[in-house]
Amino acid sequence: MDWYIKVVRDNYFNFEGRARREEYWMFTLVNTIIIVAVDFIDKAVSGPEGWILGAIYTLAIMIPSVAVNVRRFHDINKSGWWVLGLALFVVVGWIWGLVLACQDSDIGDNSYGSSDKYPDGNDESDDDFLLDEEE
Repeated sequence: MDWYIKVVRDNYFNFEGRARREEYWMFTLVNTIIIVAVDFIDKAVSGPEGWILGAIYTLAIMIPSVAVNVRRFHDINKSGWWVLGLALFVVVGWIWGLVLACQDSDIGDNSYGSSDKYPDGNDESDDDFLLDEEE
């Protein structure tokens, strides 16, 4: 729930920087649970045609959803325009967007900022972790 609140309260209109997988997927999970709950309440209160609460929630959460998507793509060193481009290619774009959203963060700094997950990835020292090499 903390990740959801962080995205909605602290980064409502923030398209800058990077969002790790944990932030993105925890936001997505909580958002999906809220959507199901709002739909259930809508149907219970207004009958089968209930849609008002869902529409209000969808409009309120649209900007932070796009923002966390853009920051997630920044984390794998892709432009935020990929979000729009993949949304336009209905099935194939959505599947490829899912694959990209599941990728691990870029190690170290990229053109969108520094990595919270791998902050020492660009160090020249030998005491950092090694990738694909056994000790």
